[in-house]
Amino acid sequence: MTVNARIKSIARAVKYKAQETRGRAKQTAGKATGNDRLRREGKAEELKSRLNQFAKRIKDAIKRNR
Repeated sequence: MTVNARIKSIARAVKYKAQETRGRAKQTAGKATGNDRLRREGKAEELKSRLNQFAKRIKDAIKRNR
């Protein structure tokens, strides 16, 4: 993996972690205020982030094994 590709990979990882954290914050805010819509949005955002992280790990593993 080239240095540039590694930097992009790290940037994606940070982006997905931030998205996961944002989702958890929305869930917490939704629970605290009794806002089910906000809680569901947060859960969806967190799940989307986890799926993206999983896909990234698979993609990186495939690149390493070439």
